[in-house]
Amino acid sequence: MPALIDVLAALDALWPPERAEQWDAVGTVCGDPDAEVGRVLFAVDPVQEVADEAVKLGADLLVTHHPLYLRGTTTVAASTFKGRVVHTLIKNDIALHVAHTNADRADPGVSDALAGALDLRITGPLVPDPTDPAGRRGLGRVCELDHPVALRDFAERAAARLPATAQGIRFSGDPDRLIRTVAVCGGSGDSLFAEVRAAGVDAYLTADLRHHPASEAQQAAAMPGGDDLALLDAAHWATEWPWVEQAAAQLDEISDRHGWGLRTHISRTVTDPWTAHAPTPAHVPPTTTPGAPR
Repeated sequence: MPALIDVLAALDALWPPERAEQWDAVGTVCGDPDAEVGRVLFAVDPVQEVADEAVKLGADLLVTHHPLYLRGTTTVAASTFKGRVVHTLIKNDIALHVAHTNADRADPGVSDALAGALDLRITGPLVPDPTDPAGRRGLGRVCELDHPVALRDFAERAAARLPATAQGIRFSGDPDRLIRTVAVCGGSGDSLFAEVRAAGVDAYLTADLRHHPASEAQQAAAMPGGDDLALLDAAHWATEWPWVEQAAAQLDEISDRHGWGLRTHISRTVTDPWTAHAPTPAHVPPTTTPGAPR
């Protein structure tokens, strides 16, 4: 079996830490570099349920997309929920490694996996990485569908192909409008509206769309000569989960090439923070809301 330091070197080659955003916290959180690695678990979130899953599995390494400590800390006491995760991992000789925005920018990266889950053909990055002469790395992806589909059908495709969450898929636009080109961005993507409009796509699928950026994009599309951009908002965890499968497959290839014999596993634990959804029974005008002043 390979040493942890060798596996980490392979992961850093896939997702170089220097390509992460300056505010990000990527890399190894805990682990003995000389420890042997036989089993690796991939997940989106380093939460307690996933740490417990790694223990039950007998994993030696947990690789997650989201950082455990994004803004630093002054304690890893087990009385805190993050400290409890650290204690669980260390007590069971499990290393933790994070690939976040460096995996977002990679080729293939998080948005490639998202596009693949939706059966989209990628034409290039939404925000190209200026350090990539091949023009393949960067944030988000611009994609095409093999055949145009109605917006409602594309939303249903996304709901069926991505992991189920309480939120499902919200969308904005004419449900019958035909969609031919789509920009996708795994995770929070409402800071990229300028790039999406510049790409001239019919629809944009991402997560965590806030009211004001989404409203402004909708209003701009309605203006004379507007771009008529349809929006699809999925759960953050769901848009990034396809990367877990992709990342595990990448490590499998490296393991086979080196003869390491690693066993990679994919966490299917739903770590989306929203657990239920209560749909509005009908579109009730605000003035008729029960208890509202008349």
